[in-house]
Amino acid sequence: MRKAAGEPLGGMCMASVAIRDVRKAFGKTEVIHGVDISIKDGEFVVLVGPSGCGKSTLLRMIAGLENITGGEISIGDRIVNNAPPKERDIAMVFQNYALYPHMTVGANMGFSLKLRGAPKQEIDAGVMGAAEILGLTPYLDRYPRQLSGGQRQRVAMGRAIVRDPQVFLFDEPLSNLDAKLRVQMRTEIKELHQRLKTTTVYVTHDQIEAMTMADKIVVMHDGIIEQIGGPLELYDKPNNLFVAGFIGSPAMNFIKGTLRRSNGLAFVETPEGVKLPTHSHAAGTDGQAVTYGVRPEHFQVASGGAMPIKVHVVEPTGADTFVYGDLAGTRVCAVFDERHEFRSGDIVQLSPRVAVTHLFDTESGNSLC
Repeated sequence: MRKAAGEPLGGMCMASVAIRDVRKAFGKTEVIHGVDISIKDGEFVVLVGPSGCGKSTLLRMIAGLENITGGEISIGDRIVNNAPPKERDIAMVFQNYALYPHMTVGANMGFSLKLRGAPKQEIDAGVMGAAEILGLTPYLDRYPRQLSGGQRQRVAMGRAIVRDPQVFLFDEPLSNLDAKLRVQMRTEIKELHQRLKTTTVYVTHDQIEAMTMADKIVVMHDGIIEQIGGPLELYDKPNNLFVAGFIGSPAMNFIKGTLRRSNGLAFVETPEGVKLPTHSHAAGTDGQAVTYGVRPEHFQVASGGAMPIKVHVVEPTGADTFVYGDLAGTRVCAVFDERHEFRSGDIVQLSPRVAVTHLFDTESGNSLC
């Protein structure tokens, strides 16, 4: 049920979103290969993946801006495959803001209600409520050209809020902002969701945005879903090499080798003869070609008998020290929160925290842990 005129924002309608075996083809080229996603009422779901993976196409199909080739999309209890965008009760925030340059901030934010034929009192109440939430009250009489990038993005968000949708759709809304402002805006969007509790689908190629904002992450690659789960679930237990390499910054280190089992213990032996300790309970057979994974932050300095790394570059950041070097013929990165006086050319003994290492079948890429 919609709010009455003048009722304050913050109690918006919500709806689940169900995507069932959805496919998309452009001509004979299929770009979405039968994906299934279930989004709960009030959930913040992030579609993440590299450019060209199909995430923005999928978002546009939810919005009704792209026709689906096969499958079914539901918003609430309605199948919306053939419903035009204006009948889907969604609001979309674009990467480029999409503001009307000849309209003031207030007019931009209230335009959808004006088109709907809402009375002026309702429009004014909606605009003032959204402006208060987003800190835009002092800017209501300004034009978009008089605003910073962050302020324009807030106006675009305000316009979406005023529409009082069942679902918010965000299409890489922070891509045009500088790094500092992106951090600030992602916090503001997360706070906005916590306040309004509106079902949200958010597209980004930035896995840090996904990790910090999402209740649930959908990792996409080449038009398929690689894994769905909470941020820490994907970080701790990636299903395969792609997810392991995509989630986490800096990226997980991968070292190819052969799985060896002896006396109830397991280790990975590289072609250079370096032995990498792994879980004894990991799947896989003796002699199997595997890829060993260790995150940069899961290395620790050892006194001896560990993994020798030849240092190439050291990057102190203040809070952390990044060390790039060579391990068994593979370039690796290690991150330490303590400070070390390493120099290029040093041989440093490192050991991984075995409990949080990963093992993957090299041929299939699937996790063995």
